[in-house]
Amino acid sequence: MGYDIERFVGYVNEGLLCSICRDVLEDPLQAPCEHAFCTACIHGWLVHHSNCPEDRQAIDVSVLRPLYRYMKNDLNRLQLHCKNREYGCEMVCSLESLDRHERECEYSQIPCSNAGCTIQVERRNLDVHLAVCEYRSRECPNGCGYTILSAEDTQHNCVAELRTELELLRSEMICRVEEAKHEMESRLDSQRRHMVQKESILQNEIEELKSQMSRMMSDVRSLMAAERQHRQELEQAELEKREL
Repeated sequence: MGYDIERFVGYVNEGLLCSICRDVLEDPLQAPCEHAFCTACIHGWLVHHSNCPEDRQAIDVSVLRPLYRYMKNDLNRLQLHCKNREYGCEMVCSLESLDRHERECEYSQIPCSNAGCTIQVERRNLDVHLAVCEYRSRECPNGCGYTILSAEDTQHNCVAELRTELELLRSEMICRVEEAKHEMESRLDSQRRHMVQKESILQNEIEELKSQMSRMMSDVRSLMAAERQHRQELEQAELEKREL
């Protein structure tokens, strides 16, 4: 939808009106046939049609282009009233600067910044509203440090709030201790499994060394027996030699 033509000061050229809504162009696009439309208007039209609403020539979204520069300049120079005129704003500005003004307009309706408050007030009255808003928060004047809403003033109990806070901290501490305990147990189990695995490997290595030593001892005994046999044979040969 375009800008309501009643908001404008002075004459508005017919070429600057949307061919669909007949209001002053907002975020305009132009068809090859040079008819201009608000972006929202022409997109909505093309959902159900495939032609220009003015002369019925075939068009689609791909052929739409921005407005000619000279037409865009003429559009931006138009003077119009702020949308908050009904609330008291008397500002008249160019269409080009309208968005900037309305973002900062003191008469704009804005929501209260307090969580839970659904009231909308004029920007210029926001500070006054915040001072009396039932959802405004402040720190407890008794020194417990708790943040309270004005609506909760009569129900606030420092001792109860601190007890609740203490219980929450206690529960959180218990949870953290349990988490740390589980983590340590998990680490110990992992280390225990690792040690058992290492012990098994070492035990296998020891058994292998024992087996090797057993074989070596058997070989040594065999060598010693062979040496004794060889010595006896030499002694026998020596005796035979002497006898001859």
